[in-house]
Amino acid sequence: MIKKIDKNQDRVIRHARVRKKISGTAERPRLSVYRSTNHIYAQLIDDVKGHTLCAASTVEKSIAAEVAELTKTDAAKKVGEAVAKKALELGITEVVFDRGGYLYTGRVQALADGAREAGLKF
Repeated sequence: MIKKIDKNQDRVIRHARVRKKISGTAERPRLSVYRSTNHIYAQLIDDVKGHTLCAASTVEKSIAAEVAELTKTDAAKKVGEAVAKKALELGITEVVFDRGGYLYTGRVQALADGAREAGLKF
């Protein structure tokens, strides 16, 4: 009998393995990425307190209007720039990057590059 491979379950296992080693603090929060089929989400998390400090996604009205005509990769870059801008307003300059179990390519890499270009250090 052929069993269908659950790719998301494999991703969750990879993410849990990475999360054993990566943790965010108030000074250096974790930049967490979630990639759905149509959208991408990024948030800065203080794991010590368990709080989300700021977030950005392609679902937000301000960003959605801006990325409506762009490709998904270009939209991810805009989300990275937006989350970096919000972080800099909070006085956060360094983060720990959590790719969420996804491969560091395509939209995940574009988001990271956009955040770096906007001023965040990984």
